Amino acid sequence: MDLPTSQDLREQRTELELTQSSLAKMAGVSQPLIARIEGGDVDPRLSTLRRIVNALDEAEGEVIRADEVMNSVVVSIKPDDSVHQARDVMLDEGFSQLPVIRDGRPVGIISNSDIRHAQEREADVGSLPVAEVMREATTTVEPSATLEEIDSALDHHDAVLVVKNGNTVGIITEADVAARV
Repeated sequence: MDLPTSQDLREQRTELELTQSSLAKMAGVSQPLIARIEGGDVDPRLSTLRRIVNALDEAEGEVIRADEVMNSVVVSIKPDDSVHQARDVMLDEGFSQLPVIRDGRPVGIISNSDIRHAQEREADVGSLPVAEVMREATTTVEPSATLEEIDSALDHHDAVLVVKNGNTVGIITEADVAARV
């Protein structure tokens, strides 16, 4: 990753016809800090530089948000449903995993591998409730999360659930990100 120079930042800001004050407001920093960075008087922390670059990218319309990438139809299962029901839904829909949702709120995720692992311990896994087989750890983001944040979460999880006011409004998988890029 090439870091922009102070001159790069100033040129991009002026090309976008942004004032230092408007860029500062968008990035959540002070106008004098923008002036000092552009003047080469100060080297910003990486987190500050990232906020400034993200603000410039957003002004250019280059930032992709979760609500632009997500599937808003979320096929899910309830924690009290049987593993057999979850497997049937996955087979019918062609999915390898399903979010587990109770009253609109995500409580976990169940996948084919979770079911296979449970079969090693339990002979009749199909009759168990999903809650006994699912993984409780789910990754959630707000609809305004950036593609960079989503991509980072997908490095560690199979899917990212998009949540607004505590309710699930979408789901994003690697395939969704790949299709968008």
